[in-house]
Amino acid sequence: MLALAGPAAAKARSDATDPVAGLARQEGLVLVYADAAKGRVLVALPKPDADGIAGRYLYVSALKTGLGSAPVGLDRARLGDTQVLAFRKVGGKVLAEFENTRFRAAGAPVAEQAAAREAFATSVVWAGKVEATLPDGRLLVDLSSFLTRDVIGIADALKQAGEAGYKPVGDLSVVDTSAVKVFPENVEFEALQTYASDTPGPETRNIAPDPKLITLAVRHSLVKLPEPGYQPRAFDPRSGAFDGLVLDYAAPLDQDIVQRLARRFRLEKTDPAAAVSTVKKPIVFYVDRAAPEPIRTALQEGAQWWAKAFEAAGFKDAYRVEIMPEGADPLDVRYSVINWVNRATRGWSYGQAVTDPRTGEIVKGSVLLGSLRVRQDMLIFEGLVGADESGKGGPNDPIQVSLARIRQLSAHEVGHSLGFAHNFAASTQGRASVMDYPAPRVKLTDGKIDLSDAYGVGVGKWDAFTVDWLYGDGDLAAKAARAAQTLRYITDQDARAVGTGQPHAAIWDDGDEPVAELARVMAVRRVAIDRFGPHALRPGEPAQALKRKYVPIYLLHRYQLEAAAKLVGGVDFSYAVRGDPSAKAEVVPAARQRAALAGLLAAMTPQALDTPEALIPYLSSGQSGDTDRQYQIEVFDGAGGPVFDALNAADVGAGMVLDALLAPDRLARLTEQHRRDAAQPGVGEVVDRLLAQAFAPASGRLAEVARRIQSRTALELAAASRRPDVSPAAKAEISQRLADLAVKLKAGPGPEPSDRAHRLTLAALLTDKDELARVLAQPKRRPEAPPGMPIGSDED
Repeated sequence: MLALAGPAAAKARSDATDPVAGLARQEGLVLVYADAAKGRVLVALPKPDADGIAGRYLYVSALKTGLGSAPVGLDRARLGDTQVLAFRKVGGKVLAEFENTRFRAAGAPVAEQAAAREAFATSVVWAGKVEATLPDGRLLVDLSSFLTRDVIGIADALKQAGEAGYKPVGDLSVVDTSAVKVFPENVEFEALQTYASDTPGPETRNIAPDPKLITLAVRHSLVKLPEPGYQPRAFDPRSGAFDGLVLDYAAPLDQDIVQRLARRFRLEKTDPAAAVSTVKKPIVFYVDRAAPEPIRTALQEGAQWWAKAFEAAGFKDAYRVEIMPEGADPLDVRYSVINWVNRATRGWSYGQAVTDPRTGEIVKGSVLLGSLRVRQDMLIFEGLVGADESGKGGPNDPIQVSLARIRQLSAHEVGHSLGFAHNFAASTQGRASVMDYPAPRVKLTDGKIDLSDAYGVGVGKWDAFTVDWLYGDGDLAAKAARAAQTLRYITDQDARAVGTGQPHAAIWDDGDEPVAELARVMAVRRVAIDRFGPHALRPGEPAQALKRKYVPIYLLHRYQLEAAAKLVGGVDFSYAVRGDPSAKAEVVPAARQRAALAGLLAAMTPQALDTPEALIPYLSSGQSGDTDRQYQIEVFDGAGGPVFDALNAADVGAGMVLDALLAPDRLARLTEQHRRDAAQPGVGEVVDRLLAQAFAPASGRLAEVARRIQSRTALELAAASRRPDVSPAAKAEISQRLADLAVKLKAGPGPEPSDRAHRLTLAALLTDKDELARVLAQPKRRPEAPPGMPIGSDED
């Protein structure tokens, strides 16, 4: 064996002790060495300061690749929380610590700041040994095990979606050394993370090649803290902005400790004194090149609508939308991106942002648009006007109408990334905002379906106000007060749930008068159902697809129905501050409540819920071959195999009215309003009218539909009388009405055999508490409506 001597021996000894010998050096925000041979990423952190801090950064994680399941929500480009991450040297280790930025004593003496900081926990999320100390004092650490952690919460997301048992697999989770990207103000790392379960659920079984093992690529970004100079903006509840909560213990006694900071991009005029000025750094959104044409152009056009609002707020050329440059990385924090995301089934789109939690400054916008949303729109429009209209151009071309919807959706989700919340009252003021959920405005012209005004174009009056308030100059309180005098604003928590009672706030509704609009939509629905048939199919399309296209036509009224229900037990309120004229909430007048109740009951008659005889044979076509989950979850349950069940559809339609009227919060408001003013409808009146409608005489083919409606009504009332969240007074009213109903049915079952059997059986059930409890506890006692809104978790 030969021994090295002289310079060669010295070099060998040097290489043996130098942990980065032979590794490519990447210098930027931090110095990085990617060790492909050993699967490591080594980072040279700054020399520790007196407190041991070896660098402080914004940290954000994201999914480079997604699961592809809308219900689970682990989508490509989904962002984790933005944190302030400090690397701290303690002995021979470096700790990664998420600082607690919510609690502070801003501007206070050092002792007060320390007291606020030390009173609340931080989170040390990782510890690694110091591999070496470089000559300039920098600390060399191996971040590999930090990057393979489940920082996104993948296992929890799977569990919450019914995909039980998934846990990280250390041996199958590695750093991708080839994906390291180093820039002056950010560093990007990636890791492949694998999760295993012996009990995969339906979503992973539908998607993963081996559902017991799923692998996702996770991006980690270290970002330079924003430069000083950003001016945080205090949140105003009337503004329509998103906010971040902080607690400032240095606040004077006459000010709140709990403070809210609006979230927005830093937008600075080059000439602060000018009414209209160019800006130092424009806001630029890039459209993902993965979006196909003509969708890509539609996304760009819709997102560009915001430019006019920024111009009106005094910012020239301050906002624009471009196509993503070839080769650019959409997860790079330097780019705000409109991402095009594919899933196995349709789901929500999202508007996200990377935000400095200390100040509310938005660093990057990230929009996720689900690719199947537009295809669902196509199904609806093909069902309304016929698939043979596609590609013809003109107002009733499903392709053109769907592109109009895509433009609106792009503007909506970019709005979230700009800092704007939903405004679900905008649709009652003439399309005042793209931040509402828009129902397609389907009209009847000469008795025919007309889609010429399905969606609006451009941002609305509310949007112009929100841009001016969040980004503009001047007296912000005065701007908000003026807007509150003419523009309505109600956001998620007071609009989404069926039991909310703000009469102007609903989702997917239209028009300023919900009851009149419900009647109009019911008339459109009638025409659409009567003309529905094979012409809704594309050439060569399986006939079974009619069942899927029929659902949104049959349930065309579902959201306008919920909007009308908001009037029953409704209260008109606003997000007012002291001195606003709208600070006083007002109960919806009794006449409007009763009109709404009448409109809702008209939507659950046998005539409204029956499917035409001529259509039923076309809805029972079968299909051979493998099942498609997109199809399975979007059709009414059948009567055995492919056979269409018209009574099941009617049951679903009746259930929508019942769910809206019997929502616990609505029952509580009805009780309280009637207590305060006997002229207002109470729970007893609502139940009386509901039972009178359900048990109205019906004959012929409608008799069995009526019996199905009656059963659903009685069971939903019985269920409401047993719910723990229904008020005692409402329970008592409902229970007494059901007892009276049982006596009436038993005393007068009628001569017709089917009707007699139905009424006597229902009466016996209502009087047998044990059997009724057993029936109500059955998991599938009521057919559920196929999804209307995109399947998945909350949108934003």
